[in-house]
Amino acid sequence: MSKTIFSDQAPAPVGPYSQAVQTGGLIFCAGQIALKPDGTFLDGDLAEQAEQIMQNIIAVLAAADCTLENIVKTTIYLTDISDFGAVNEVYGKYFEQNPPARTTIAVKELPFNAKVEIEVVAESA
Repeated sequence: MSKTIFSDQAPAPVGPYSQAVQTGGLIFCAGQIALKPDGTFLDGDLAEQAEQIMQNIIAVLAAADCTLENIVKTTIYLTDISDFGAVNEVYGKYFEQNPPARTTIAVKELPFNAKVEIEVVAESA
């Protein structure tokens, strides 16, 4: 059986999906872009967008009684692969020790013209 995870401290889904689903000892978090918890898009620079995304991920994981330490895999989507270093700088602050496995992919575009989207898979607490 799966369990839907929801946090009002992160933006509500803008479509027919859940913020996260817990099943089989894992939590699959939907990709986060720089939407603020009130649903408005943070149209800031790449670092600001990445910071908002990480705060959203923290909020969703907290609703499942987890932290960033529970993350085992991340996937980062960038609209410009040359932004890899800038995202890496923000991302690295959150995973200084024991970073999860990660894939980074360049994509043509993202919703709301976001520059970055991050999704995670975490172990249940």
